Amino acid sequence: MNKKKILVFDDDKTLLDVLTMVFFDEGYEVEISETSHDIIERVSKFCPDLILMDNYIPDIGGTEAIRLLRTHGQFNQIPVIIISASTNIVALKNASKANDYLRKPFDLYELEKLIARYLKAETDE
Repeated sequence: MNKKKILVFDDDKTLLDVLTMVFFDEGYEVEISETSHDIIERVSKFCPDLILMDNYIPDIGGTEAIRLLRTHGQFNQIPVIIISASTNIVALKNASKANDYLRKPFDLYELEKLIARYLKAETDE
């Protein structure tokens, strides 16, 4: 059985380290990035099953990176969860066409449940 792949974009190095450890312990393959400008290249190379995207990430930002991803048909079906401390997170999710959102700071258990829901739905198809 192939490991599910999660690609995480966030500029918080500590959060990236924690998520890498948690996801690895859960049996996922993880790749991280502190910028979002090269989202198409990273997705092409890693072929993730799910993407976590911080909204306030350097270069083009999370919302714009997700919009860019959605313009490439071959990546349109990858679930994207936007994470942000913004009070406008629902509007950000809708504007970017992300599949879901999670407000920072978040509980790791809630994040794990959200990810499992999308990855389980993908394997049930």
